[in-house]
Amino acid sequence: MKVAIIGAGAWGTALALQAARAGDEAVLWARDAGRAAAMHAVRENAAHLPGQAFPPNLRVTADAGAALEGAALALMVVPSQHMAGVLAGLPALPPTLIAAKGVELGTLRLPLEIFAEMRPGIPVGVLSGPNFAREVAAGLPAAAVVASTDEAFREDAAHRLSTATFRLYGQDDPVGVEVGGAAKNVIAIAAGAVIGAGLGENARAALVTRGLAEIARLAVALGGRADTVAGLSGLGDLLLTCTGAGSRNFSLGLALGQRRKLADILAERTSVTEGVATAPAMLARAARAGVEMPITAAVSAVLAGEVDLAGAMDSLLARPRRHEGVD
Repeated sequence: MKVAIIGAGAWGTALALQAARAGDEAVLWARDAGRAAAMHAVRENAAHLPGQAFPPNLRVTADAGAALEGAALALMVVPSQHMAGVLAGLPALPPTLIAAKGVELGTLRLPLEIFAEMRPGIPVGVLSGPNFAREVAAGLPAAAVVASTDEAFREDAAHRLSTATFRLYGQDDPVGVEVGGAAKNVIAIAAGAVIGAGLGENARAALVTRGLAEIARLAVALGGRADTVAGLSGLGDLLLTCTGAGSRNFSLGLALGQRRKLADILAERTSVTEGVATAPAMLARAARAGVEMPITAAVSAVLAGEVDLAGAMDSLLARPRRHEGVD
């Protein structure tokens, strides 16, 4: 069977390699025709995953129609801020897994909400978990969840992408999975800033733990479950993103903690750091739901230049004491 992967960044390419490894024909769509031709010619994504050779059953194209024609499954692997624009230009889609994490600025929609509004009636789910693209591309052991309210779809999608080294678990709480995947990027910026500023591992551990609590509050308020946030797509992804040197969000926070300017950090990057746009959007979505997210608020303020890191930490430490578990 054929799997179409929409988006040829590091994660999209890694998932294309995984789909091919699982035995299907994988077709990777890149928006830029020149880039697609280059990847097809050299048989690797030299810009994002150099050294990871494409197998014979992985093709690259800039023709979305050709990529999607006859596909049994599509993977949407584009940044959440660009998902609506990409969806608007695509032809008919098969059942689709979304592998993007974030909250859309302006509309405050999660990726599944964007998809449901623009492509109603198509079976859809979320693929999320503690995964660095380079390790999945290399076939190193990893696990993730496929979340959908459509049991038949999630089981088929998980079966289609699973291998001995990529273990996929089913989940029926896509809202909780999406909130965990989006919010962990914001908390990772805060964790990186703590380490960059030399505030110590105790501070990082405290921040990550309290970050998990505010993620769970939002997930429940939006209709998800707290236990989902304790799983692979919540705690697992949060731990990886807040401690792994390969995390774009953690490394951005690290640089901010070292007093580098946000504009200078972003200017050096070729990949999107999702937490930058997600922080203010998630804070606004939480406010609309009546949920307090102090760490997210602090990160948003630092990114907007409204307060420096010292001021943000002071505001967090000055919060009233309360019993753990009481919000």
